[in-house]
Amino acid sequence: MPGVLTDSAHTPSLPETAMRIAILACFILLPALRAAEPITVTKDKGSLEFRAGAEVIAKYNAGEDVAKPYVWPLNAPGNKPVTRPWPMVKGTAGETVDHVHQKSAWFCHGDIIPEGLELKVKSKDTHVKGVDFWSETAGHGKMLCVEIGEPKIHDADHVSVPTRNSWQTADGVKLMEESRILHVRRLAKGYLIAFEIDLTPTEYPITFGDTKEGSMGVRVPDAFRLQVKEGGKIASSDGKVIEAGTKDNLAVWGQPADWHDYSGKIGKDTAGIAVFDHPSNSSRALWHTRAYGLMAANPFAREKSGYPGAKGKTELVKLAKGEHLKLKYAIYTHTGDSVEGEVAKAFEEFKK
Repeated sequence: MPGVLTDSAHTPSLPETAMRIAILACFILLPALRAAEPITVTKDKGSLEFRAGAEVIAKYNAGEDVAKPYVWPLNAPGNKPVTRPWPMVKGTAGETVDHVHQKSAWFCHGDIIPEGLELKVKSKDTHVKGVDFWSETAGHGKMLCVEIGEPKIHDADHVSVPTRNSWQTADGVKLMEESRILHVRRLAKGYLIAFEIDLTPTEYPITFGDTKEGSMGVRVPDAFRLQVKEGGKIASSDGKVIEAGTKDNLAVWGQPADWHDYSGKIGKDTAGIAVFDHPSNSSRALWHTRAYGLMAANPFAREKSGYPGAKGKTELVKLAKGEHLKLKYAIYTHTGDSVEGEVAKAFEEFKK
Protein backbone atom coordinates (compact mmCIF):
# COMPACT_ATOMS: atom_id res chain seq x y z
CA MET A 1 0.00 0.00 0.00
CA PRO A 2 1.44 3.33 -0.97
CA GLY A 3 2.03 5.82 1.88
CA VAL A 4 4.55 6.83 4.47
CA LEU A 5 4.95 3.39 6.01
CA THR A 6 5.65 0.69 3.43
CA ASP A 7 6.88 -2.88 3.25
CA SER A 8 10.41 -3.73 2.19
CA ALA A 9 9.32 -4.60 -1.34
CA HIS A 10 8.19 -1.08 -2.01
CA THR A 11 10.71 1.45 -3.31
CA PRO A 12 9.68 4.89 -2.02
CA SER A 13 9.21 7.69 -4.50
CA LEU A 14 10.98 11.03 -4.12
CA PRO A 15 7.93 12.68 -2.48
CA GLU A 16 7.63 9.77 -0.04
CA THR A 17 11.34 10.00 0.79
CA ALA A 18 11.03 13.74 1.45
CA MET A 19 8.03 13.12 3.69
CA ARG A 20 9.92 10.46 5.66
CA ILE A 21 12.86 12.82 6.17
CA ALA A 22 10.52 15.57 7.37
CA ILE A 23 8.79 13.25 9.85
CA LEU A 24 12.14 11.96 11.14
CA ALA A 25 13.39 15.51 11.53
CA CYS A 26 10.31 16.41 13.56
CA PHE A 27 10.97 13.56 15.98
CA ILE A 28 14.65 14.52 16.29
CA LEU A 29 13.90 18.21 16.78
CA LEU A 30 10.82 17.82 18.98
CA PRO A 31 12.64 18.43 22.30
CA ALA A 32 14.36 21.50 20.86
CA LEU A 33 11.07 22.82 19.48
CA ARG A 34 9.43 22.40 22.86
CA ALA A 35 12.30 24.16 24.58
CA ALA A 36 11.93 27.08 22.18
CA GLU A 37 8.28 27.68 23.03
CA PRO A 38 7.92 31.37 23.90
CA ILE A 39 7.39 32.57 27.45
CA THR A 40 3.82 33.73 27.97
CA VAL A 41 2.06 35.54 30.79
CA THR A 42 -1.60 35.26 31.79
CA LYS A 43 -2.97 38.23 33.71
CA ASP A 44 -5.85 37.54 36.09
CA LYS A 45 -7.38 39.49 38.94
CA GLY A 46 -4.56 39.81 41.44
CA SER A 47 -2.19 37.35 39.77
CA LEU A 48 0.24 36.76 36.92
CA GLU A 49 1.17 33.30 35.64
CA PHE A 50 4.31 32.84 33.55
CA ARG A 51 4.69 29.76 31.36
CA ALA A 52 6.95 28.27 28.71
CA GLY A 53 4.47 26.25 26.68
CA ALA A 54 2.66 24.01 29.17
CA GLU A 55 5.45 24.41 31.75
CA VAL A 56 4.70 26.72 34.68
CA ILE A 57 7.65 28.98 35.51
CA ALA A 58 6.10 31.09 38.27
CA LYS A 59 2.85 32.59 39.52
CA TYR A 60 2.82 36.02 41.14
CA ASN A 61 0.08 36.27 43.77
CA ALA A 62 -0.95 39.82 44.71
CA GLY A 63 -4.65 39.69 45.57
CA GLU A 64 -6.33 41.78 48.25
CA ASP A 65 -6.30 38.84 50.66
CA VAL A 66 -2.50 38.51 50.91
CA ALA A 67 -0.26 40.31 53.42
CA LYS A 68 2.33 40.92 50.71
CA PRO A 69 2.79 39.72 47.12
CA TYR A 70 4.52 36.36 46.82
CA VAL A 71 5.60 33.99 44.04
CA TRP A 72 4.21 30.46 44.09
CA PRO A 73 4.44 28.02 42.40
CA LEU A 74 8.06 28.62 41.49
CA ASN A 75 9.62 25.92 39.33
CA ALA A 76 12.93 24.96 37.81
CA PRO A 77 12.85 23.58 34.22
CA GLY A 78 10.80 20.41 33.99
CA ASN A 79 8.13 21.73 36.40
CA LYS A 80 10.38 20.96 39.38
CA PRO A 81 9.18 22.91 42.45
CA VAL A 82 12.05 24.65 44.24
CA THR A 83 10.11 26.37 47.05
CA ARG A 84 8.07 25.02 49.94
CA PRO A 85 4.34 24.63 49.14
CA TRP A 86 3.11 25.20 52.71
CA PRO A 87 0.96 27.08 53.72
CA MET A 88 -0.54 27.45 50.22
CA VAL A 89 -0.95 23.66 50.14
CA LYS A 90 -1.63 21.92 53.43
CA GLY A 91 -1.78 18.33 54.60
CA THR A 92 1.38 16.88 53.05
CA ALA A 93 2.75 14.10 55.25
CA GLY A 94 5.79 15.19 57.25
CA GLU A 95 5.74 18.79 56.03
CA THR A 96 7.18 21.65 58.10
CA VAL A 97 4.61 24.17 59.30
CA ASP A 98 6.82 26.88 60.81
CA HIS A 99 7.07 30.55 59.78
CA VAL A 100 3.70 30.97 58.05
CA HIS A 101 4.89 34.28 56.60
CA GLN A 102 7.64 32.60 54.54
CA LYS A 103 5.45 31.99 51.51
CA SER A 104 7.70 30.63 48.76
CA ALA A 105 9.34 33.89 47.54
CA TRP A 106 8.79 37.55 48.45
CA PHE A 107 10.29 41.03 49.00
CA CYS A 108 9.63 43.21 52.07
CA HIS A 109 11.35 44.35 55.30
CA GLY A 110 10.75 43.63 58.96
CA ASP A 111 10.91 47.18 60.37
CA ILE A 112 9.78 50.27 58.42
CA ILE A 113 9.88 53.31 60.72
CA PRO A 114 7.79 56.34 59.65
CA GLU A 115 9.40 59.39 61.24
CA GLY A 116 6.80 61.72 62.77
CA LEU A 117 3.88 59.27 62.78
CA GLU A 118 2.60 57.88 66.05
CA LEU A 119 1.47 54.36 65.28
CA LYS A 120 -1.98 53.54 66.62
CA VAL A 121 -1.51 49.81 66.01
CA LYS A 122 1.89 48.42 66.88
CA SER A 123 3.59 45.13 66.13
CA LYS A 124 3.31 42.34 68.65
CA ASP A 125 7.09 42.00 68.32
CA THR A 126 8.57 44.49 70.79
CA HIS A 127 11.86 44.57 68.85
CA VAL A 128 10.07 46.27 65.94
CA LYS A 129 10.21 50.06 66.27
CA GLY A 130 8.00 50.77 63.26
CA VAL A 131 5.85 48.55 61.04
CA ASP A 132 6.67 44.88 60.46
CA PHE A 133 6.12 43.78 56.86
CA TRP A 134 8.10 40.54 57.29
CA SER A 135 5.99 38.55 59.74
CA GLU A 136 2.24 38.11 59.91
CA THR A 137 1.83 38.44 63.66
CA ALA A 138 -0.67 40.89 65.17
CA GLY A 139 -0.06 44.47 64.07
CA HIS A 140 1.86 43.62 60.88
CA GLY A 141 1.81 45.92 57.90
CA LYS A 142 0.29 45.16 54.52
CA MET A 143 1.74 45.58 51.05
CA LEU A 144 -1.34 46.14 48.91
CA CYS A 145 -0.92 45.65 45.16
CA VAL A 146 -2.86 48.56 43.64
CA GLU A 147 -2.02 47.98 39.97
CA ILE A 148 -0.86 45.25 37.64
CA GLY A 149 0.08 46.75 34.30
CA GLU A 150 0.14 45.31 30.81
CA PRO A 151 2.77 42.68 29.96
CA LYS A 152 5.60 43.60 27.61
CA ILE A 153 7.02 40.94 25.30
CA HIS A 154 10.71 41.69 24.79
CA ASP A 155 11.38 38.48 22.82
CA ALA A 156 10.50 34.79 22.98
CA ASP A 157 12.70 34.37 26.08
CA HIS A 158 11.82 37.53 28.01
CA VAL A 159 8.62 39.15 29.27
CA SER A 160 8.06 41.87 31.88
CA VAL A 161 5.10 43.29 33.77
CA PRO A 162 4.93 46.57 35.76
CA THR A 163 3.11 46.57 39.12
CA ARG A 164 2.55 49.05 41.95
CA ASN A 165 2.31 48.39 45.69
CA SER A 166 1.16 50.54 48.60
CA TRP A 167 2.97 49.83 51.89
CA GLN A 168 0.48 50.46 54.69
CA THR A 169 0.26 50.21 58.47
CA ALA A 170 -2.00 47.64 60.09
CA ASP A 171 -4.79 50.25 60.21
CA GLY A 172 -4.35 51.34 56.61
CA VAL A 173 -2.10 54.43 56.82
CA LYS A 174 0.00 54.68 53.66
CA LEU A 175 3.76 54.87 54.21
CA MET A 176 5.40 54.15 50.85
CA GLU A 177 4.67 53.65 47.20
CA GLU A 178 6.53 50.96 45.35
CA SER A 179 6.95 50.56 41.62
CA ARG A 180 7.91 46.93 40.94
CA ILE A 181 8.70 45.54 37.50
CA LEU A 182 8.86 41.76 37.17
CA HIS A 183 11.08 40.30 34.46
CA VAL A 184 10.96 36.62 33.53
CA ARG A 185 13.75 35.32 31.29
CA ARG A 186 14.80 31.92 30.03
CA LEU A 187 18.51 31.13 30.28
CA ALA A 188 20.42 28.04 29.19
CA LYS A 189 19.99 26.15 32.47
CA GLY A 190 17.01 27.81 34.11
CA TYR A 191 14.64 30.73 34.57
CA LEU A 192 15.53 34.18 35.87
CA ILE A 193 12.80 36.11 37.72
CA ALA A 194 14.13 39.63 38.27
CA PHE A 195 12.66 42.40 40.43
CA GLU A 196 13.19 46.09 39.66
CA ILE A 197 12.08 47.89 42.83
CA ASP A 198 11.58 51.63 43.34
CA LEU A 199 10.52 52.69 46.86
CA THR A 200 9.21 56.21 47.63
CA PRO A 201 7.90 57.48 50.99
CA THR A 202 4.74 59.49 50.30
CA GLU A 203 3.68 60.89 53.68
CA TYR A 204 6.60 60.68 56.12
CA PRO A 205 10.37 60.23 56.02
CA ILE A 206 11.23 56.54 56.35
CA THR A 207 13.98 54.72 58.24
CA PHE A 208 14.68 51.07 57.47
CA GLY A 209 15.09 49.49 60.88
CA ASP A 210 18.06 47.40 61.94
CA THR A 211 16.68 43.85 61.88
CA LYS A 212 17.78 40.52 60.49
CA GLU A 213 14.22 39.98 59.19
CA GLY A 214 14.57 40.99 55.54
CA SER A 215 14.24 41.27 52.63
CA MET A 216 14.39 39.43 49.22
CA GLY A 217 13.63 35.95 50.49
CA VAL A 218 12.74 32.40 49.49
CA ARG A 219 11.81 29.29 51.49
CA VAL A 220 13.13 26.11 49.87
CA PRO A 221 11.49 22.65 49.89
CA ASP A 222 11.90 20.53 53.00
CA ALA A 223 14.06 18.09 51.02
CA PHE A 224 16.68 20.84 50.51
CA ARG A 225 17.14 21.62 54.22
CA LEU A 226 20.61 21.10 55.61
CA GLN A 227 19.11 19.68 58.78
CA VAL A 228 18.04 16.62 56.78
CA LYS A 229 20.86 14.08 56.50
CA GLU A 230 20.04 13.38 52.86
CA GLY A 231 19.19 17.04 52.24
CA GLY A 232 20.67 19.60 49.90
CA LYS A 233 23.48 22.11 50.05
CA ILE A 234 24.14 25.83 50.05
CA ALA A 235 26.65 27.54 47.77
CA SER A 236 27.82 31.15 47.99
CA SER A 237 29.43 33.40 45.37
CA ASP A 238 32.50 33.64 47.61
CA GLY A 239 33.19 29.92 47.07
CA LYS A 240 31.79 28.51 50.31
CA VAL A 241 29.75 25.31 50.02
CA ILE A 242 27.83 23.90 53.00
CA GLU A 243 26.58 20.32 52.83
CA ALA A 244 23.60 18.55 54.37
CA GLY A 245 23.93 17.55 58.02
CA THR A 246 25.04 21.04 59.06
CA LYS A 247 23.06 22.89 61.71
CA ASP A 248 22.66 26.68 61.95
CA ASN A 249 25.42 29.18 62.73
CA LEU A 250 26.37 28.81 59.08
CA ALA A 251 29.63 30.33 57.87
CA VAL A 252 27.69 32.32 55.24
CA TRP A 253 25.05 33.72 57.64
CA GLY A 254 25.10 37.50 57.98
CA GLN A 255 27.98 37.84 55.52
CA PRO A 256 28.13 39.75 52.20
CA ALA A 257 27.95 37.92 48.87
CA ASP A 258 26.65 38.51 45.36
CA TRP A 259 24.47 35.42 45.55
CA HIS A 260 23.47 32.37 47.54
CA ASP A 261 22.13 29.12 46.11
CA TYR A 262 20.18 26.25 47.66
CA SER A 263 19.94 22.93 45.78
CA GLY A 264 18.75 19.40 46.46
CA LYS A 265 16.77 16.44 45.16
CA ILE A 266 13.35 16.74 43.54
CA GLY A 267 12.48 13.10 43.10
CA LYS A 268 15.47 11.54 41.35
CA ASP A 269 16.70 14.82 39.86
CA THR A 270 18.71 17.68 41.32
CA ALA A 271 17.44 21.25 41.03
CA GLY A 272 18.12 24.51 42.79
CA ILE A 273 17.21 28.12 43.46
CA ALA A 274 19.48 31.14 43.83
CA VAL A 275 18.91 34.72 44.97
CA PHE A 276 20.97 37.48 43.31
CA ASP A 277 21.90 40.88 44.77
CA HIS A 278 22.69 43.35 41.97
CA PRO A 279 26.04 45.21 42.28
CA SER A 280 24.29 48.53 41.54
CA ASN A 281 22.30 48.39 44.78
CA SER A 282 23.44 51.29 46.96
CA SER A 283 23.20 49.12 50.06
CA ARG A 284 24.54 45.65 49.39
CA ALA A 285 22.97 42.65 51.04
CA LEU A 286 24.03 40.58 54.01
CA TRP A 287 22.55 37.09 53.93
CA HIS A 288 19.87 35.70 56.22
CA THR A 289 20.43 32.11 55.06
CA ARG A 290 19.52 29.34 57.46
CA ALA A 291 19.86 25.55 57.62
CA TYR A 292 16.08 25.13 57.99
CA GLY A 293 15.44 26.42 54.46
CA LEU A 294 15.31 30.23 54.52
CA MET A 295 17.51 32.23 52.13
CA ALA A 296 17.22 36.02 52.04
CA ALA A 297 19.25 39.02 50.90
CA ASN A 298 18.99 41.85 53.47
CA PRO A 299 20.36 45.31 52.52
CA PHE A 300 19.11 47.10 55.66
CA ALA A 301 20.55 45.10 58.58
CA ARG A 302 23.19 46.78 60.72
CA GLU A 303 25.10 45.91 63.90
CA LYS A 304 22.05 45.27 66.11
CA SER A 305 20.85 42.57 63.72
CA GLY A 306 23.61 40.31 64.98
CA TYR A 307 24.96 39.67 61.48
CA PRO A 308 28.76 39.22 61.70
CA GLY A 309 29.20 41.19 58.48
CA ALA A 310 27.40 44.21 59.99
CA LYS A 311 29.71 44.57 62.98
CA GLY A 312 30.62 48.22 63.48
CA LYS A 313 27.98 49.43 60.99
CA THR A 314 25.35 51.63 62.62
CA GLU A 315 24.22 54.10 59.95
CA LEU A 316 20.67 53.16 58.93
CA VAL A 317 19.19 53.52 55.46
CA LYS A 318 16.85 56.53 55.42
CA LEU A 319 14.60 58.10 52.80
CA ALA A 320 13.19 61.61 52.85
CA LYS A 321 9.60 62.13 51.79
CA GLY A 322 9.52 61.86 47.99
CA GLU A 323 13.04 60.39 47.74
CA HIS A 324 13.57 57.19 45.73
CA LEU A 325 15.45 54.02 46.58
CA LYS A 326 16.00 51.71 43.63
CA LEU A 327 16.97 48.08 44.14
CA LYS A 328 17.44 45.07 41.87
CA TYR A 329 17.21 41.42 42.89
CA ALA A 330 16.59 38.18 41.06
CA ILE A 331 15.58 34.61 41.73
CA TYR A 332 17.15 31.98 39.49
CA THR A 333 15.59 28.51 39.30
CA HIS A 334 17.78 25.92 37.64
CA THR A 335 18.56 22.29 36.91
CA GLY A 336 21.37 20.62 38.85
CA ASP A 337 23.37 22.17 41.67
CA SER A 338 25.02 25.61 41.53
CA VAL A 339 27.79 24.37 39.19
CA GLU A 340 25.60 22.30 36.86
CA GLY A 341 22.97 25.04 36.86
CA GLU A 342 25.56 27.66 35.87
CA VAL A 343 24.54 30.01 38.67
CA ALA A 344 27.65 32.21 38.35
CA LYS A 345 27.02 32.59 34.62
CA ALA A 346 23.37 33.45 35.24
CA PHE A 347 24.46 36.15 37.70
CA GLU A 348 26.65 37.68 35.02
CA GLU A 349 23.62 37.80 32.72
CA PHE A 350 21.62 39.49 35.49
CA LYS A 351 24.33 42.13 35.93
CA LYS A 352 24.08 43.29 32.31
